[in-house]
Amino acid sequence: MQPTSTGDVPDSRRAWCVVAAAFVVGFVVFGTIYSFGVFLEPISSDFHSSRLKTSALFSIASLVFYFAGPVTGHLGDRFGPRLLVGTGAAMMGTGLVLTAFVDRLWIAYVVYGLGVGGGTACAYIPTLAIVGGWFVKRCSAALGIAAAGTGCGMLIVPPVVAMLIDYSGWRYASILLGVGASLLIATCATVTLPPPLAGGAVHRPLSRVVRSAEFVLLYVSWVLGTTALFVPFVFLPAFAMEHGASPIAASALLSMFGGVSVLGRAGFGALSRKIGTLTLFQASVFVMGVSYALWLFFTSYGSLIGFAIVLGLAYGLRIALMPAVLIEIFGLRDLGTVLGTFFTATGVSAILGPVLAGFIIDRTGSYRWAIVFALVTGMLAFITVVPLQSGRVRRHQTE
Repeated sequence: MQPTSTGDVPDSRRAWCVVAAAFVVGFVVFGTIYSFGVFLEPISSDFHSSRLKTSALFSIASLVFYFAGPVTGHLGDRFGPRLLVGTGAAMMGTGLVLTAFVDRLWIAYVVYGLGVGGGTACAYIPTLAIVGGWFVKRCSAALGIAAAGTGCGMLIVPPVVAMLIDYSGWRYASILLGVGASLLIATCATVTLPPPLAGGAVHRPLSRVVRSAEFVLLYVSWVLGTTALFVPFVFLPAFAMEHGASPIAASALLSMFGGVSVLGRAGFGALSRKIGTLTLFQASVFVMGVSYALWLFFTSYGSLIGFAIVLGLAYGLRIALMPAVLIEIFGLRDLGTVLGTFFTATGVSAILGPVLAGFIIDRTGSYRWAIVFALVTGMLAFITVVPLQSGRVRRHQTE
């Protein structure tokens, strides 16, 4: 791991620069990935391909991102985050620019899937992993601000990309997005340094971490909770339109979801100090699970707005709290490896959620039982983390 300089101390200006870099990286990479929906129709039209074949671009990039996380997290722990973040900038920019010049869809699978997916894994995991090691007094606030970048990116980047596509076409928009993403992430790489607090932490082999009861419970809960989350991600707009909402109003539900999730990500610091990180995390999982009852029993557009707001706030809290929970349980040492391994759970959920919910809808001819599936799965996610207790998990800090 790269050494830190003598001036790099916790809670310093340098520490807040690291937070700013993590915010920007999250903003860029998640904004880029979730802007794919804006590219879907023009790419399908250009290549005369089905939506299923075109949407595989997003699926491939997402799977590469989540399942490459353990590798990029470990490399970040081993060689320092700056090299990985710089590599991510080059990969993401190259993937987006080359996609603009492809004339066959299968080539786009390679350059977009590997470039954007691999670039995201290189940039995001190592950057997020180092934030906690730069703080003693304001760790929760720092992690919340860093995590808020992803929600802001999901909220702001897709509309900007839509305007670019409308003005100049999807290929030119992809080039501009690639150049902009590469420059922003490369700039962030200049301030990402290994945290000063991680060097003396207890080292535990990854095999020991993933076999621990705490990691297994958290991982299973994350798979269950995120599987449920992908149901509204994919089907909520269509459900709203079936119940009378216009396409614009239906898509606005996801924008509301992303917008309020920013509040959950950025605002958890004060709550975690009062309630406790683990307790607040468990509460966020519970509220996510219960929120699906709003979707199940109330179908008016106003009720769907309420559902999107409640789920978005709880989702924002949960994702912002996860790094803090892992730090509380396993410490700061090799956090990139642990975090990257943990987030493979999202990749598993990305496969399970849409497929299982789509199967239920096709078999029953109704969204109702898919919503029941989300409700049951979300509550199982909460039940899974109930056994975790702060007094129990802190034993890992001294082992």
